[in-house]
Order: sequence, then C-alpha cells, then structure tokens
Amino acid sequence: MTSIEDIFEVQKKHYSTENQTKGDTGSYGMVASAIEEATHAGNQMLEQGGNAFDALIAVQLALSVVEGMNTGIGAGGFIVCHDRKKQETKVINAHSRSPAELGPECFLDEDGKVIPFDKRSTHGSSVGVPGIMKGLGHLHEEYATLPLETLIEPAISLAESEFPVNSLWERTLELFSHRLGEEARKKFMPDGKPVKQGDTIVQPELARTLRIIRDEGFDSIYEGEIADAIVDAVKEQGGVMTHQDLINYHVKIETPLWTKYRGFDIAMPAPPSGGGIAVAQQLKILEGLDISQYDPHSPEKYHLLAQTMQLALADKNTHIGDSDFHELPIDGLLHPDYIDERRSLISTEDRARIYMHGDPWKYQEGRDGVSAVDRYVDNEGFETTHFTAVDQWGNVAACTSSIERIYGSGIMVPGHGFIMNNDLTDFEAEPGQVNEPDGQKYPTSSKCPTILFHEGRPFFTLGSPGAQTIVASVAQTIINIIDYNMPLDEAIREPRIYVTRDLETQWQDGLDDDVLEAMKRMGYHFDQSFKEQTADTRIGDIQAIMIDQSDAHKLYGAADSPRPGGAEGV
Repeated sequence: MTSIEDIFEVQKKHYSTENQTKGDTGSYGMVASAIEEATHAGNQMLEQGGNAFDALIAVQLALSVVEGMNTGIGAGGFIVCHDRKKQETKVINAHSRSPAELGPECFLDEDGKVIPFDKRSTHGSSVGVPGIMKGLGHLHEEYATLPLETLIEPAISLAESEFPVNSLWERTLELFSHRLGEEARKKFMPDGKPVKQGDTIVQPELARTLRIIRDEGFDSIYEGEIADAIVDAVKEQGGVMTHQDLINYHVKIETPLWTKYRGFDIAMPAPPSGGGIAVAQQLKILEGLDISQYDPHSPEKYHLLAQTMQLALADKNTHIGDSDFHELPIDGLLHPDYIDERRSLISTEDRARIYMHGDPWKYQEGRDGVSAVDRYVDNEGFETTHFTAVDQWGNVAACTSSIERIYGSGIMVPGHGFIMNNDLTDFEAEPGQVNEPDGQKYPTSSKCPTILFHEGRPFFTLGSPGAQTIVASVAQTIINIIDYNMPLDEAIREPRIYVTRDLETQWQDGLDDDVLEAMKRMGYHFDQSFKEQTADTRIGDIQAIMIDQSDAHKLYGAADSPRPGGAEGV
C-alpha cells in the first residue's frame, strides 16, 4: 500500500523539474480553478493575509464574471471546508431548491408525456432557488477574515473592464447559443453572432449587481431589487418562484459523508448530493481488490473501473434523493456486507456486463429488504465548475458550483447580468421516484468537492464538474494518487473513462488504441458524442491541491486541461 511518505516523495521529485503543466508549488497558500483570472483573484486574497475561505469567496465571485456560462449568482453548490484551528470539517449545502409551488408533474405536458429536455430546461419551471450566494455569506460570516469589499473587488473590476473572450466562451457559444434567452443574446450575441476568442466583453449590469452585493451583503440577492428582478424573470418564462421562496432559502450546515480508502479518511457531501456516496461505494468495492496489479494503461484496469462505476451509479440513481422527503439507505449502501455483496458481482472474465441496483435496505439497521425500481439517469447537465483553496494555517476549502446546463436556463436577469440555473431538471421528469419533483425539495446532484486526510490532517483536496462523470473523475484521480502513486498533474491528465448503464463508454484522448480495441471486444460501446453535449474535451475538469505537512507546509497544485485555468501558489 502506498504510504503518505511515498506519495509526497513522488510529488517533490516531479515538481522540482519542468515536467508539470498548469501546476504550481507554494508554501503559504494555493488556489486552483478552471479560469486563470479567478485563480488569480483568490491568490490576491492570500497575498493580502486572507485565509482559504477568503480566497474561495473571491474565486466564486470572479467566476461569476469569467465563467458565467457554468456558474454565477444564479447558481447552487456544495462547499466542503476544514477549519484547522477548530479541527472541524463541515459541508455547506448551498444547493438550489425548488419553489414551494412546484408539483410532481411540472415536467409533463397536457397528455402526461415528458417534455423534451431542451424545452423543459429553458422554461421557468426549471429554475431552482439559487443557494451559492447564501453559501458564500455563511462562509464569510463564520470563517473568512477579510471584508466583503476586498473579496468582491476583483470580480467588479473584471465585470466593468474589457474581458477577453477565452476559448471556453467561444466553444460554449458555438455549441449552445440556442439555449440563450433574449436578454442573454443581447450580451453574448450582440450582432446576432456569438462572440469569439479575441473579442472582448464588458458586463456593466453584472458589475452593478456585484456592487449591490458589496454594499448590502449576500442577502441582497434574496430580498430587494435583485430578488424582484429574479422573480419577474422566472415568472415571465412560466416559472412559479415567489419572493417568499427566496426569503425562505437557508443553507444547511452538515456533517460530511466520511469514508476510508486504504487507510486515508475522505470527506465528501452527503445527499442530496449523490456524488459522495457513489465515489465512496466505488472506492470501498475497489478496496477489496488490487487494482494496482494492472498496468495503469491496461484494458484490465479500465474494465475493473467500468464495473465498479456501474455498480455505484446504479445504486445512486435508484436510492438517493432529498433526505427531508425520503428515508435513504446510506448506512446500508456502505455496510461492509453490502459492499462485499456488490464486489462479488464483478466479473473477472473479459466480458462487459450490465449491472442493476442492489438492495441495501436489508443492511440498514431496523429495516427489512424493500423493492425499488431500477433507474437509469442521464439528465444532469455536464457543466459545472470546481475550485479549491488552501492557506498557510492549514485551512482547506473546496467548492463545486453550477447553473446545471451550459448557460443554465438561458434566462438572464434583466438589468443584473447573470443567468439563472436550470437545476430542477436534475429531478426525474416522471413522478413516482425518490428523486421526483416536489415543492421546497433538493434535486439529486453529483457534485463532490472532496478532502482526503492522513491521521486527521488534510493532505489532498480535489473535485470536478461533469454531472455523473464527476464520480468517475474524482474516483479515478484518487486511485491514480493512492494506488498508482502518480505525480498530481499526471494523475489528473491520465485518461479517464465513464461508462453508462447501457455500456456506452466515453473516453479521453490518450487512451491507447489497443486498450480501446480490447474493451470493444469485451462488449463496451465507445462513444465520444458527449463532446457535443459539453464544451470540455475531456471527461471532467479536475482542480486539485496536495499539502505536504512534513515539509514546511509545501503545497502542490494542478489544474486539468480542458479549460483555461490553473493552479497558483504563494
């Protein structure tokens, strides 16, 4: 088993060379995000004496300007934060929640048929009450040290200056400009054509909104002028959100879902995020196997990953929802006997299999086995963003936030310059399931900001966008570090796969041709059509930081390659 000493010996050797790309080292702090300007905004806070929580707030606010197609003021998300002084790790659940008047049949037409995704996801009924600004408000009040006016200044500056259109903006508009509503088209298609790389964007309406937040606080999104504009914009597109829905929104401060993998403790969000439970279950199944016996580029390794991924996602899609509405078999899903049962299904033969959900209820204390309908879910939007920060005191903050689909609902709030989410399409469109629509309910998410610990001290934090592929990206990167002892940036760049329930297999460039051919012979159907559904050219977009507590608090950061981001150390 790889030891913590082995892990950091590899990092030291690798980062002392010129091998790494989009990576950095630091001693006093580190920020990693998907957009360079946002990373720099976070690092400015560290340079001014702020902590990791200050940096995280500054990054999210900056991303609201420079990655507004994926996140922003109208977003929801999850934040995992470790307070070194208190020796406490918490999850801030700032996920979008449905309006009180939303009903189970909201995504059905008059004939009771499911409304096509593109239509329902750009309708006002797809918009959830956004939580990320409330999440930042709690983070600022409880953990941050710098004043809000300092944290928000980089974002205001970016919004009111000429921001150069980057490759991500160009790709997303080429593929998804059809999702933009009238107000958003004025901004991003000023002459009827999408802006392109080399053009510039100025966002004065968004700058004005950020100044209101600076002067009145994060709650200004939920009451007052901005709240009025949100409600009007959503209702104009057929939604049912009210002022009371905004006023009633509160973040939840939750205990993380904890699991252990090969001696390391891992903290992730619990439901309504299903990402944590699916990553945990996949790792626990693998813990009873020796994946490192296979070459990291071998078909045997990818075949094993494909099977554990299917087992975990089948359970996640069937059993996970909002625990305020349904009892969930969390203990059963991670019970050692249930993990053994699921592991026993793995085939050692060179043949792909389709896996259904299991019955974790028989391992849930006080419950007998129950029947459940197997669900195949693939309705989450691919686009999200992840970012993370670490400071000189050992605090760690990691956030995954999203407006769900690229450009969310397409509904830009007039006069305020931000796009509302379509998070409610993460509900099952057909009622009758654990994850069915209802009022004041969280849809199931796959977001999975993650922190790994060794002997109670954080040493690795990571996360990714990508809907259900988040589970694949996070789990495979952890495996690359712990089982294969790779340098951080190589662990991130290592080709990943994602397998759906019908064996459709997405893969990244760099996977050897002989591996592809071997897996095709096993029965996997290789498909890269996901590139038509996302602007990313890879599965996920990992942002990560490693903390070597034994070496004068040495930090190693790395960012994935699809987006114009990076890691920056102090």
